[in-house]
Amino acid sequence: MVVLNKIYTRTGDAGETALGNGARVAKHSARVTAYGTVDEVNATLGLARLHAEDETDAALARIQNDLFDLGADLCRPEMDKDAEADYPPLRMVPAQVERLEAEIDAMNAHLEPLRSFILPGGSALAAHLHLCRTVSRRAERLVVELAALEQVNEAAIRYLNRLSDWMFVAARMANDGGRADVLWIPGANR
Repeated sequence: MVVLNKIYTRTGDAGETALGNGARVAKHSARVTAYGTVDEVNATLGLARLHAEDETDAALARIQNDLFDLGADLCRPEMDKDAEADYPPLRMVPAQVERLEAEIDAMNAHLEPLRSFILPGGSALAAHLHLCRTVSRRAERLVVELAALEQVNEAAIRYLNRLSDWMFVAARMANDGGRADVLWIPGANR
């Protein structure tokens, strides 16, 4: 369980922060940038939830919890085989990715196929979900960049890739099942 008695510690005043394994790294490191952007995705989901109801709100709450799991995974570098952790690291698992896939398939079954790209917008919920989608794509790019430098749990990358797809399909559902999607008209303003 997490206990936060004091919010500020002053330990980061010199531009460093502690990872989940206790190692000190620069706040601009690839790992901190990656999990910080995952936290940003979570914050955008909090805004989207202001416009969500019932099942959609419950799904977004589950995803927010998953994003804390993902942040915990990313803030704890893969340990050397000989190193022992004080507690087992929390890692994303394939079942979390599979749940997103099943939910995407269920939502997409109610949508007509796209015949144009969609402009972000429509309902308030759809607009916020499109913002979540773009921030999750940025988080994915940063985690992939981190994976080029250090070992990263593959399920973490797969989760972020599916998450942006989930947000896209959920935004279409929030636009009256796709009927109120704002379609791109190529060259409309030439």
